[in-house]
Amino acid sequence: MSIFVFGHKNPDTDSVASAIAFSHLKNKLGFDTLPCILGEINKETNYVLNYFNLPTPKLIDNVKVQVKDLQYSFDTGVSGSNCILSIYKLMEREQLQTVAIVDKDNKLLGIVSMKDIAMGLIKGDFYHLKSSLENLVDALKGEVLAGDREYFDGRISIVAYYYKTIAGSLGEKDIIIVGDTYDVIGSAIASKVQLILVTGGKVIPEKYIAMAQEKNVTIISVPMDTYYVSKIINQCNDVSTIMRTKNIIKFYEEDYLEEIKEEIINTHFRNYPIVDHQNTFLGFINKKHILNPQRKKTILVDHNEYRQSAEGLEESEILEIVDHHKLGDISTSMPINFRNNAVGSTCTIIYWMFQDADITIDKDIAGVLMAGIISDTLLFKSPTTTDMDRRAVEALNKILRLDIDTFAMEMFKTGTSLEGQSIEQIFYKDFKEFSLETYKTGISQVFTLDIEDVFNRKDSFIEFMHRTHKNNNYDITLLLITDILKEGSYILFQCKNNHLISSAFQVEGTQGVFVENIVSRKKQVIPRLLEAIHLIK
Repeated sequence: MSIFVFGHKNPDTDSVASAIAFSHLKNKLGFDTLPCILGEINKETNYVLNYFNLPTPKLIDNVKVQVKDLQYSFDTGVSGSNCILSIYKLMEREQLQTVAIVDKDNKLLGIVSMKDIAMGLIKGDFYHLKSSLENLVDALKGEVLAGDREYFDGRISIVAYYYKTIAGSLGEKDIIIVGDTYDVIGSAIASKVQLILVTGGKVIPEKYIAMAQEKNVTIISVPMDTYYVSKIINQCNDVSTIMRTKNIIKFYEEDYLEEIKEEIINTHFRNYPIVDHQNTFLGFINKKHILNPQRKKTILVDHNEYRQSAEGLEESEILEIVDHHKLGDISTSMPINFRNNAVGSTCTIIYWMFQDADITIDKDIAGVLMAGIISDTLLFKSPTTTDMDRRAVEALNKILRLDIDTFAMEMFKTGTSLEGQSIEQIFYKDFKEFSLETYKTGISQVFTLDIEDVFNRKDSFIEFMHRTHKNNNYDITLLLITDILKEGSYILFQCKNNHLISSAFQVEGTQGVFVENIVSRKKQVIPRLLEAIHLIK
């Protein structure tokens, strides 16, 4: 199973680019990783991927343990045309408690357990046989003397009467078991029975064989005596005659362990079939398989908080974290590699990790790394920018040889266009939750060159934020509309204490107020809010 490498929810360019680049680096180092995203990519990121001819990473919504992650029994199904006896021998030989009955395309038809076989021997229909010639010959070690019928479906009788006694009682639906009683055999042939099982391995006179061929009656000579054959014949039936088809509890390989665990624990069945959504049989699961599940392996980039990460992250095995944000609340049971640097972009860290590993950077990877750094540092205008960011871009551009300013402006122009986007889409495209002391906080940030579009819908944004604030029980809800050219942000807010906004940013607490030099949520907005909270306390 590949290791999933992904950034935070509501992925931005740095998050996606760092997942792609770090997955590439890990694969170069011999690992099997897959870059992923936790949400739809934005216009800016889409522009970058198209520019450098890179595919969009795999979209995942969680990393919970699924049935397909478990080491369940990957058994193959058997055809319902196999006889019960052969399936019993298979189960005994392979120490199986349950087998799946499937069609020619491996679609699940039913299941058979040892209990079903036992109950068939106790409560089965002992007077009816549904079986193929092949099964009968194999199970009874028989020899076909006459007839070419391939399948039998009829009533079983052991004929021990005088031949005149049975006269007129046999017909084309009958299957008889008889010894070397030739007059009975002759009468049965004349009645055109389906099948005559002659026990004891006795030689049958040629005239009866010729008569059977003429009447199209099958004769099989078997070496066992009549008593044994009468006891075993019921087990020559097709296994489909005893399979269970109703009230089968089955699970899909995409089902989550948390959803099926209780049902497995609280029901009495030994095994439960696993199928895909086309009903293809994949194997069986039982209680032992859910005790020590194989967890998905994950590597996190550009975040280290549960609320910003994939749902079910606590069920996964986190192998590594690469980030440039403050330390969050993620904990692990084992030591892991954790690289955290105070730089402007996670892509910067990954660039230097390429250098540490002495791995050559391909042109497309160099492109997304540079785009991630330019995006997160706002082309070095963000206060989070460091000399390491600038040096990384300079080195990467020696591979790319681009006009950085032109590339950046085109990227920002494409990425900040709000055309066709709803208020909800704009608000959540880069939204993160934080716990600031006791204040539950949600902060959205929109980088745009189209400020007018937002303010034309200012009242609608405020109304939407009011609902979001109330529905999520936030103490602070902010929307930062960051103007890249003016190097500042307009602020819309909902807050249980409006003095927080004026105190934090030293401006009037009015909706849409512009705050100069505020472009970083991480390095400017959150520290100022924390300082204001401390002052109020």
